[in-house]
Amino acid sequence: MTAIAPYMSAFLREYLPQERRASPHTCETYAYAFQLLLCFAARRFNTHPSSLELEQIDAPLVLAFLVHIERERGNSAKTRNARLAAVNAFFRFLEYRLPSCLDQARRIHALPMKKTDERLIDYLTHEETQALLDTPDPTTSAGTRDRAMLHLGFAAGLRVSELIGLCLDDLEFSPQPTIHVLGKGRRERLLPLWKETTTTLRAWLAVRGERQCCELFLNTRGEAMSRSGFEYILTKHVKTATLKMPSLAKKRISPHVLRHTCAMHTLQATRDIRKVALWLGHANLQSTEVYLRADPTEKLEALAAGVPPTLRRGRFRAPDKLLQLLYSTQKGARYAE
Repeated sequence: MTAIAPYMSAFLREYLPQERRASPHTCETYAYAFQLLLCFAARRFNTHPSSLELEQIDAPLVLAFLVHIERERGNSAKTRNARLAAVNAFFRFLEYRLPSCLDQARRIHALPMKKTDERLIDYLTHEETQALLDTPDPTTSAGTRDRAMLHLGFAAGLRVSELIGLCLDDLEFSPQPTIHVLGKGRRERLLPLWKETTTTLRAWLAVRGERQCCELFLNTRGEAMSRSGFEYILTKHVKTATLKMPSLAKKRISPHVLRHTCAMHTLQATRDIRKVALWLGHANLQSTEVYLRADPTEKLEALAAGVPPTLRRGRFRAPDKLLQLLYSTQKGARYAE
């Protein structure tokens, strides 16, 4: 039997960050996936996670784990596929270091990814966006920070990991206000900023002062803002903005919705999906096509450009006098044989 703990430690602390140069966010996601998997396996074998053996993490157990997170934890198919991807990456790491697990790894690799629904994205209208950005109180330090974060997240279309990962050196005010973003897949992009966004950032920097932490946005303890911290801030301001804009209550607003909102507004303003992909830092246009499906103006233009087929004129007449009486009695009723 082979202990799993040493290999798991080498995978998360050496292979991912050093050999693969995976981002800290990827390492955290994989670590959380294995936390769920090992706790599930420990309950099944009535042991401690540190006492688990590699041979116990076989294909039937992984499949049972995937069913567990969907049915009992209520995770979506996308989350299920992300957990399976983490397990597959770990066993690909083991294949070259532990040849005895090759058959076990092949069986796990054979587990299929589940098909997911391609739903329309959620985004905010101009009025809803303005209501949200006006919510933070600029007379307080926390409100100044929140307003700067919301403005920058919307204006630049940043992922939450990109937003909280910004450093002071990534921000330039001259000659043109810009931010340097290291995005997904280690793709860098340089984005200009609106005058309004620059004003909010200057106001926050004046309040922030000199701190040892190099990150641009800090929490109340003077530490780097976390993902959950920004989610809490956004949720708080959405609740307040809902009092003025009730339509916000019908939408599920997450940090990524700000990115979607930026993309939709850019698409509606430029009518160029390539500019949207360039602004968001997408590797290809296939990732950006989701915004075309959500934009109704594109369909309206296609509808107006086409010529609808004509309908033959006519009026329904009941085939029987009694039915005609009943039909006329039922105001607006429809008759069908």
